[in-house]
Amino acid sequence: MRPPVSLKGAPVLFALLLAAAPCAAAPATLVGNWFGSGQPDDKSEMYIDHFLPGGVFRAEHRLCRQGKAFDGAQSGRWSLAGDILTIHVEIEGQTRVARDDVYRLVSLDAQKQTSVYLPMNFSYKDRRVENGFKMPDCDLTS
Repeated sequence: MRPPVSLKGAPVLFALLLAAAPCAAAPATLVGNWFGSGQPDDKSEMYIDHFLPGGVFRAEHRLCRQGKAFDGAQSGRWSLAGDILTIHVEIEGQTRVARDDVYRLVSLDAQKQTSVYLPMNFSYKDRRVENGFKMPDCDLTS
């Protein structure tokens, strides 16, 4: 007959095994700041989208015409269901016209994302930027 097995040190052993096990990489998240150019790949239009935790959305837009910047802002809420990103936009500085913009996320990793604006099938490629990132001056893009 075998002697009884002692589990006295089992919790410590289990904790050590968990600590040594490789961790699965955290999935890429949309939360953060994303820089891209507009209408697609038009260098005279650019934006920084801020996807905040809790579904809050803010965006800065710049249109460059003859070296001059025309800046605007939007805010609202965002949600992600599978690969469908919906941004409920309220345009600041106007009569608070609300709309829903719907995109399909084609790819998303820690540094870049590609999405398609579904109504017009426009493809956008954004790169993650740090807090405080500023858009380039218009004379550098137009």
